[in-house]
Amino acid sequence: QVQLVESGGGSVQAGGSLRLSCAASGVTNSNYCMAWFRQAPGKEREGVAFINTDGSTYYADSLKGRFTISQDNTKTMVYLRMNNLKPEDTAMYSCAASSPRTYCTSIRWAGFQYWGQGTQVTVSS
Repeated sequence: QVQLVESGGGSVQAGGSLRLSCAASGVTNSNYCMAWFRQAPGKEREGVAFINTDGSTYYADSLKGRFTISQDNTKTMVYLRMNNLKPEDTAMYSCAASSPRTYCTSIRWAGFQYWGQGTQVTVSS
């Protein structure tokens, strides 16, 4: 059973940066698509950034250039570096993982099976 635990959220002023971390346990030695999603109050959840074990990445168009997804060599840690944060980035950020031996192919891919509890990011103006 895959478990995901996020950390690194918090409060920051506009223009600041944060790095979110997602620790994955129970993953096997196969490909997973790992992802960051976010959901603001009153809004639908949206995909922020996805990464396959081979390093291929996908981003929401509106966030390209400010957000960067990465993973460590063990493929059990996934990070989201967020720069030049804006108040509209305020949301609950959640980590997600696909089932094993699965590749995500776009930011609209929807095959995630495992979800973390989320970490809150609040950006003040």
